[in-house]
Amino acid sequence: MRTVAFTCSLLLSATLVVPGIAVAAGAGAPSGGGDTTTQSPPAQQKKSHVKRNRSSSVEDFVAGYKAAYALIYDKGEYEAAITALRALDHDDNADVANLIGYASRKLGRYDDAKIWYERSLAADPNHAVTWSYYGMWQAEQGNLLKAKDDLEKVRLICGTDCKAYTMLKNAIDGTIVY
Repeated sequence: MRTVAFTCSLLLSATLVVPGIAVAAGAGAPSGGGDTTTQSPPAQQKKSHVKRNRSSSVEDFVAGYKAAYALIYDKGEYEAAITALRALDHDDNADVANLIGYASRKLGRYDDAKIWYERSLAADPNHAVTWSYYGMWQAEQGNLLKAKDDLEKVRLICGTDCKAYTMLKNAIDGTIVY
């Protein structure tokens, strides 16, 4: 389930990061039947080359994001993950900003974490995982009322059965530290 949510999040991020990705990947491409004789072969090659570069940059972004994700969740290498995420040059992407916020929080850089969580939410106000992590940040700051407000936001976005909700609820209840 976590892998499915992560993959969906990455696909959504890639779509938001690089407009036209669906066309570059082949989905939504115009069907045949049009008159292609009006376009010269060099123009067709150049257009095709641009599509490959977009696709390649999306693939690079996804690969870089996955590597940074693994640094955080598999290895606990938060500083290296922040460096890798910043190198993606997509600081205003909700998923990237959220992970930088999470890694900053784990390093005890609470002011930085707050900035990154807010940047993530500016990019996507319905980013449930960011609301969950921001709520955990609030709880760690001793502000349980604000953490409960963030829990309600998560509930409105994805319900009470989603992982983002249960993680924050458990953090507020003191049964986990995440």
